[in-house]
Amino acid sequence: MPINKEKLAKRQEVKEHKPDFIRPESWRYVRLETNWRKPKGIDHHQRKQKSRGRPGLVKVGYGGPRESKGLHPSGYTDNLVHTINDLQKLDAKKDGVRFGHGVGTRKRKEIIVKAIEGKFKIFNARVSVIGSKS
Repeated sequence: MPINKEKLAKRQEVKEHKPDFIRPESWRYVRLETNWRKPKGIDHHQRKQKSRGRPGLVKVGYGGPRESKGLHPSGYTDNLVHTINDLQKLDAKKDGVRFGHGVGTRKRKEIIVKAIEGKFKIFNARVSVIGSKS
């Protein structure tokens, strides 16, 4: 059951009015991927915005609503956790847990046990506590 449904719905509504930003000339050359790259040439038509029918440029005005920034698609806020002490600062009803890249398996298991006790939503567990040696 997702929380913050109205904020997620607002984010989705704004997203529907955004253009699909694709890399310029990617439709022309097979070797170019479609993921966005900013046009940087001095005479580039899309950068100068002198051509019709070309995709839009990425700009500040296309950002999502401010109240839904930092929300995971589940509706929880996304919080980076490196130690067990980081869990004490969070609220299980609003905050989700994402483990830092440098957190090893042993400490990750300890944090998962505490997070499950605290009923936190875990986004990248990557370790099963059940059936593990500890």
